[in-house]
Amino acid sequence: MGSAIGLRDDFDGSALRRLARLSKSANQARRLLALAQIYDGGSRSEAAKTGGVTLQIVRDWVIRFNARGPDGLLDGKAPGKSSILNDAQRRALMEIVEQGPIPAVHGVVRWRLIDLVQWLHEEFAVSLDVTTVGRELRRLGYVKLTARPRHHAQNAQVLEAFKKGALQPSWQRSKPHFRRARP
Repeated sequence: MGSAIGLRDDFDGSALRRLARLSKSANQARRLLALAQIYDGGSRSEAAKTGGVTLQIVRDWVIRFNARGPDGLLDGKAPGKSSILNDAQRRALMEIVEQGPIPAVHGVVRWRLIDLVQWLHEEFAVSLDVTTVGRELRRLGYVKLTARPRHHAQNAQVLEAFKKGALQPSWQRSKPHFRRARP
């Protein structure tokens, strides 16, 4: 069985307890208190009980603490899957979106996500789905704009007159309805 990994020399148990009190993260505070117990001469098993974890996890905390200090005990966001597009492909995508499609070359009059997926496949042999391309465009600062639907028989003059208030409703008083009493 190997020896335990030692803790950094620039901290002690009281310093870690003080950091735990000031911490906004409950998980970081719990980890700091477990490591403070080790600094004060407690066993790793006791630290694991204090932290509510196994010995292996306490070992991982010690390694993270030694490498990055108290910030190493914060919960980090998982990096996730790396992007399929590289920087050059992203720049090319931005350029093609900015320029807009050329109907004779690209066969479309406006870019749809499915068209950009096809273009990326033809240019770079990269297979992406529509959602991924939309996500990449949002990350690049683009938003999806669509034209507001318009009825084919809409009259522009009537619409403008309505907006200006020229068409006021013509109210008429209806004749009073009296019921005759039945004999």
